[in-house]
Amino acid sequence: MGKTTLITGGVRSGKSAYALCCAEEYSGEKAFIATAVPFDSEMKERVKKHQFERGNRFLTVEEPYELYKSISAMNDSIAVIVIDCLTVWLGNLFYKYNNDVKIINEEIEMFVCSIKQSKIDFYIVTNEVGWGIVPDNELSRSFRDCNGFMNQKMAACADNVYLCTCGIPLKIK
Repeated sequence: MGKTTLITGGVRSGKSAYALCCAEEYSGEKAFIATAVPFDSEMKERVKKHQFERGNRFLTVEEPYELYKSISAMNDSIAVIVIDCLTVWLGNLFYKYNNDVKIINEEIEMFVCSIKQSKIDFYIVTNEVGWGIVPDNELSRSFRDCNGFMNQKMAACADNVYLCTCGIPLKIK
């Protein structure tokens, strides 16, 4: 099994930059799995900016739904994979499965199993979304709770966990 590092924190906390920096240290082939769906002009600009920042140093795979299939399809020459980000992926699943938490949890389990079975090292970016006020609607609370449980599952199987704040990564596991 490869080594898994989970990187969490708030928005614009430095999570993605830290994940890329760590992955850059690998001498072998590197892959980046992007989960975002560029659904509006602002998101399209964000995606272009991130693609430019990575350049051609990473094989980029865009996978908004079936992360486990993308991981299984990676060849043995890949040394490290950055996945950015699980929270965006979870939002995609909520949309695709019409907020059906049972199906979404099954997808999360398949993803976690694919990570555990892989020989590749991973840097996985996710968000902490439960540090603010309690949302005023059922859907938002369900998403927040599901994100928290997903992060707990990932942290439990990760070799390392970092919390990024103000651009500073703090090792918590």
